Amino acid sequence: METPGSQSSLHRANLERVVRAVRLAGSLTQAEIARTTGLSAATVSNIVRELKESGTVEVTPTSAGGRRARSVSLSGDAGIVIGVDFGHTHLRVAVGNLAHQVLAEEAEPLDVDASSTQGFARAERLVDRLITATGVDRAKVAGVGLGVPGPIDVESGTLGSTAILPGWGGTKPAEELRERLGVPVHVDNDANLGALGELVWGSGRGVRDLAYIKVASGVGAGLVINGMIYRGPGGTAGEIGHITLDESGPVCRCGNRGCLETFAAARYVLPLLQPSHGTDLTMEGVVRLARDGDPGCRRVVADVGRYIGSGVANLCNLLNPSRVVLGGDLAEAGELVLGPIRESVSRYAIPSAGRQLSVLPGALGGRAEVLGALALALSEMGDSTLLDGTASGALPAAAPAFT
Repeated sequence: METPGSQSSLHRANLERVVRAVRLAGSLTQAEIARTTGLSAATVSNIVRELKESGTVEVTPTSAGGRRARSVSLSGDAGIVIGVDFGHTHLRVAVGNLAHQVLAEEAEPLDVDASSTQGFARAERLVDRLITATGVDRAKVAGVGLGVPGPIDVESGTLGSTAILPGWGGTKPAEELRERLGVPVHVDNDANLGALGELVWGSGRGVRDLAYIKVASGVGAGLVINGMIYRGPGGTAGEIGHITLDESGPVCRCGNRGCLETFAAARYVLPLLQPSHGTDLTMEGVVRLARDGDPGCRRVVADVGRYIGSGVANLCNLLNPSRVVLGGDLAEAGELVLGPIRESVSRYAIPSAGRQLSVLPGALGGRAEVLGALALALSEMGDSTLLDGTASGALPAAAPAFT
């Protein structure tokens, strides 16, 4: 039996430190592992050799700073994780392995009026189909990350009231999907998962403090503080869409007037263009037309950018992030929307906070949330599971740097 402080328990702890560092990063050189874990280069070398011999990690030649190095990643067949993302009108599922590779991914339309039971039944079928397509043993599923478009109570796991998916409020998404799949399910809102996806693989790489702004049917923000998603004690941090811009403005779904969402979300923006562009217009279509030079669409996109910039300025004054990443369809407008955002930040933010901020479009597009769900599942995995060679549930185990 291992005792605290014994040589064997210390060795086990060092093994888990190395595995965790590699699991969260996707791949690291041995020098990077040493810097991340604080272990000596000699200790890392011995541990990597041991993990390679046991089949836990794979080591491949690479280069770092012009010098030859060895890249360490978890074994591609060590397990899989699954990401599930529910949106306003879509369901997207991805299966990834511990080497941070997406093995299968598929999206399909989702009826906004579908019940939660129908939605989870669709997700279960799609997960089954993708696992079968990959040919991976279901016993290797380590866990599932689940994204939903609404606030999640961090204590009860209950989805708060949401107008994005009517009728889903009050459900417990993680519990419902866990009963269907028989493996651990970890849930978060879509903005937080978008932030996590961009932080790990996209426009947020290399920073410790950022805000991911998602503009779609609603407006939300995923906040990263010191490298960690900040949810707040009740799980509602980041509701930037309900910052008040005009107390006499339109009535918002939250019951207040003039929230940012009433000036920027698709449900409020699209009617402005319907008299001239028809009722079939989508936010994706607005962005496409704006990029093609349509004056009305360009004006609307610029106005939305200025409103979003006002909300971002508030974030700058309160949290002083170093980067804001814009997600959703609106991000495809590029400088047509990013320029006005920066103008508002320059006007309303404290100068020192505004100067330190960079505003970028998301790099992952519509995949940000499902990749963030994969990252969530990976971050919640137990490293002892990998070292013991067994998965923690009835299905397969997984990892991050998904491409």
